[in-house]
Order: sequence, then structure tokens, then C-alpha cells
Amino acid sequence: MNGVMNDVSDGALVGRAKQGDLDAYSELVRRHRERVYRTIFRFTRDHGDTDDLAQETFLRAFREIRRFHEKAEFSTWLYRIAVNLSLNNLKRKKREMGRQEFDESCGDRQPAPGFSPESASQSAELQVCLGNAVDSLPRAYKTSFVLVVYEGMSHGQAARILGCSENTVSWRLHKARKMLQARLRPIVGGVSR
Repeated sequence: MNGVMNDVSDGALVGRAKQGDLDAYSELVRRHRERVYRTIFRFTRDHGDTDDLAQETFLRAFREIRRFHEKAEFSTWLYRIAVNLSLNNLKRKKREMGRQEFDESCGDRQPAPGFSPESASQSAELQVCLGNAVDSLPRAYKTSFVLVVYEGMSHGQAARILGCSENTVSWRLHKARKMLQARLRPIVGGVSR
């Protein structure tokens, strides 16, 4: 049956799911689960939380699919649910554990002799520091950064998911990059301005 569903558009599957067709909704889940999971993981950086939030995303979408209006693409609506759940989870965790700050210990490290951008991109330590720096961004900047840079969405797609203008997404990305440069400068050896 899966082969038959491959040729059906998301819009047609949504229409069938609204009528109670569980196979149609299962196909929508199959099509979008990897990207939803990846998007949520970029926020949580925890597989257990990501599993729970991905499941909650698809359950919430299933419960509310009849209220979905096809003005936007199904994927945009679904990713908005995933992002909102992820952000709410982060807020709850911050309340429970206190605000996690940027890991200052990353800033104390000196670059290795012969340091180059190529070796930095392969360095696990730099990836951890980058992840910590992204995590420390204010919420609005982090969401725009994750959707555009990590998930490869256009500014327009991210704007539709976040409910803001493309210009706002562009401005947030600009500010996020400036903040990340300032936080990572000690690690990568003070790149010239």
C-alpha cells in the first residue's frame, strides 16, 4: 500500500486524513518524521526528549488536522507545531534547572598550532562549543538560526513557520551570527575583523 501512497500529494493525504483515513495520516508521518525529528533534536540535543516531542508533534497534528486550513503547506504547519513544542520544552527545562549558560570552559582553550578552518570543521570539540553557543542564543535568534542554517530552510519558509516576516528572520540571523562570532572568537583564535 505504501507504493500507492508515494504518488499522492501531501494535500490529498491531508484531505483523506481529515476524513479519518489512518493510512493517509501514517503516510504523512512517514514522509515528515525524519525532518521533524532532526529539527526537534537541534533544539533539545537529547534523543529521549526528541523522541517524546516528535511523538507529541504527530499526536497533536493528528488531533487537530481537521482544523488545519490548507492556506499553508502541511509541512509548514507541522514544523510550527514541532518548533513550538520544542521551545515550550526548553522553557520548562530552564524553569526546572535554572538557565544554562554558555560553557565558558570552551572559551579558555587555545587553538592548536596549525589551526585551520578545515580542521576546525572536523573538530568534535569545536562542534560541542558551537552547539553550546547556539544553545545560549536568545530564543528568537536560536529558532531562526536552527531552521535556516541547520535545517536548510529558506528565509521565507522559516518566516512562515515562525509567524514573522522574512526581513525579521534575516535580521535575527545577522544578529545570531554576530553573537556566535563573539562567543567563538576565543576558540578559533580571534579571526581578523
